[in-house]
Amino acid sequence: MNTPPHIEPGTATDTPGPDEPLDLVGIGIGPFNLSLAALAHPLTELRTAFYDQHPAFHWHPGLLIDGATLQVPFLADLVTLADPASPWTFLNYLKTRERLFPFYFAERFHIHRAEYDAYCRWVSENLPSLHFGHQIDAVRWNHERSLFEVDFTQLDADGEAEALGRTYARNLVLGIGTAPHIPVPLRPLAEAPTVPVIHAADYLDHRDRLLAADHLTVIGAGQSGAEIFLDQLRARPAGRENLHWLARTPAFAPMEYSKLGLEHFTPDYTRYFHALPERVRDELLPAQWQLYKGIDHDTLAALHDELYRRTLDGGWPNAVLTPGVQVRTAGRVGTTKVELHLEHAQQGSRSRLTTDAVVLATGYRERRLDTLLAALDPYLRRDASERPRIDEHHRLVLDPAITGSLYVQNAERHTHGVGTPDLGLAAWRSATILNSLTGTPTYSLPTRTSFTTFGLSHPPTRRTGTVPRQGSTLVPRH
Repeated sequence: MNTPPHIEPGTATDTPGPDEPLDLVGIGIGPFNLSLAALAHPLTELRTAFYDQHPAFHWHPGLLIDGATLQVPFLADLVTLADPASPWTFLNYLKTRERLFPFYFAERFHIHRAEYDAYCRWVSENLPSLHFGHQIDAVRWNHERSLFEVDFTQLDADGEAEALGRTYARNLVLGIGTAPHIPVPLRPLAEAPTVPVIHAADYLDHRDRLLAADHLTVIGAGQSGAEIFLDQLRARPAGRENLHWLARTPAFAPMEYSKLGLEHFTPDYTRYFHALPERVRDELLPAQWQLYKGIDHDTLAALHDELYRRTLDGGWPNAVLTPGVQVRTAGRVGTTKVELHLEHAQQGSRSRLTTDAVVLATGYRERRLDTLLAALDPYLRRDASERPRIDEHHRLVLDPAITGSLYVQNAERHTHGVGTPDLGLAAWRSATILNSLTGTPTYSLPTRTSFTTFGLSHPPTRRTGTVPRQGSTLVPRH
């Protein structure tokens, strides 16, 4: 049986006017706002709507490499760590697919990425508050009505404009995600169609073309770089691999995955990090790169096993793995090759590498909020580096003239630390936002989540998770 959870009415599916505004509008439908929508679904006192310009939910489709798994356990689904009894858990998804027993016998704690994508898509297809094919054009604050105005364009199946609309809300949450980062020296090449210089986010779309390239260079030492290098290595004949793997980091290092190390991804550490001075936070983040930019131990082991297997006949694989290297400049050689100008940080030496294709596993950057929030810019409070200030409840700090709350998801690493993009904190953050929004302990959150006590002083935490409200944001509905 593939019956989804029973859906009760209570979320708005039409476009409300100013006389009956929504309590919360979400912009963007990635895993984090999908988590928020799932946890908000049973709260019938809330009227919510979430918008995304894409026609349907997809999670990093270019990186759903066969066999690739999540780096977090399946309990880091959209809801479990806030509400394990929710109908939107991963286990309930398996139940609706009659796959609980196979999963039980598989003894799999880390599920395949493709399976996580399918699970999220199942949730997205059954929540009535989600509106795909809606591009958000502008956000304003209406002082007369004390409401946010959200202008959108409804798109047809081909992504063309079909209709214009406007919705009103007391509160907003931005979950517009991150964008692929392409280093400045390689941007002109990435925009040219003749030689494949693609970001890892688009890897599967170009995989066959990359396999056909005589020589391939992968740049970036994170998990996606390792997975792409391994995928290409496995598919190329022994002795004729013709692969280079370059990274700026001083080593192809494993992810910090010790039990106590993982406590940096707890609410306890998030609260500790948020309370640190801005200068200290800025110094701390780069030093923590191995917490979130390292490579899974199993992936590193599989890479070494594959390389070792290719030495059994007495030769060495034609694969070069070099950390500590930066691409200074790059250019085309003719119409079919790329020349990379390299510099080794520790040696101080320079070299050139000619290659037929490049995959940029260079990560993602938070999308800038400036364009979308242009009309609200005068009301945003900023830190010394001109970044938005964000309070402990994931709200942008705004001028008191704006009485509604504007929450952000995965845009607050500078204020909330390395756990910001981690799926394991999705449900907790969503519950925190909902508790803030309602002003009640809608979701009971734990007072303590780590054995480590971060800092010498340990401020008391509220067991209920109740948080102060920012202005008068909700009104009772009768």
